[in-house]
Amino acid sequence: MNQMIKNIFTMVLLSLALTTLSTATAAGSAPQMPRTLANARFVYVTAYDGDQFDPQLLPEDRAAIAASRMRSRSGQTYCGVRRQDADIILAVQSRPSEDVLAVYDAHSGDAGSRPSSTYLWRVMGRGGLQKGEVPLFSQFEKAWDKITN
Repeated sequence: MNQMIKNIFTMVLLSLALTTLSTATAAGSAPQMPRTLANARFVYVTAYDGDQFDPQLLPEDRAAIAASRMRSRSGQTYCGVRRQDADIILAVQSRPSEDVLAVYDAHSGDAGSRPSSTYLWRVMGRGGLQKGEVPLFSQFEKAWDKITN
């Protein structure tokens, strides 16, 4: 009986350690981005609910677009003004519960549903697209650097 309690205790501790380790690793690393995006040069940033100048767009989404555009001005990609010029589209959504940043291939899908409705890469997190640090975009940059360097 005593040995069984030790085994159960050991299993519980091991489970807790593995859970803690896996969540710490997941929080610090960005998901793998498809290498097919490495050739993209023009990025268009929009919100799921509309473009930046859509009068019905929520102010939080408008701010998330602006913050992402400011961060996307790197030497490898250029933030585009027109959707039709983009190679990839960054779609953002900022809500009090959770923010989302997703990457879509601008050239997939058909003319009526451009871009494809299937995202190629996505990260989510609370407060991830707020003005300032923009941690979700930092994860995008890390994933982008892995496929382009």
